[in-house]
Amino acid sequence: MTGQPQDLAALQRRLVEFAAARDWQPFHTPKNLASALSVEAAELLEIFQWLTPEQASAVMADPESAHRVRDEVADVLAYLLQFCAVLEVDVLAALAAKIDRNELRFPRPGGGPADPGAGPAGSPAGGPAGGPAGGPAVA
Repeated sequence: MTGQPQDLAALQRRLVEFAAARDWQPFHTPKNLASALSVEAAELLEIFQWLTPEQASAVMADPESAHRVRDEVADVLAYLLQFCAVLEVDVLAALAAKIDRNELRFPRPGGGPADPGAGPAGSPAGGPAGGPAGGPAVA
């Protein structure tokens, strides 16, 4: 265990080594990892299921809820990184390419030059899927 900040590649290697040390590779198929990722994302969603928008915005103010959110975010990222390792997807390159496509697909209002640090309509990277908040699903 380490309390030191690590880069994404180092964390991904730790996850691969963790699974290998326990002989879990036969179970870490793309389908199984995608299923596990979906389950963990649903567990994150469950925290917010019946909250009002105001309550959802304040969820990190409650230490117990904040702990649950951090744990589920970690689970989602862990399964995503393991999925990417199995399929040899460079997660950062895939994300950068997706943002590039979305900047073309969703131009800034007024047609001005795109700000590389902003996503559609000036929102920060347009959210996880790259689409505008509350906007269309981005494929």
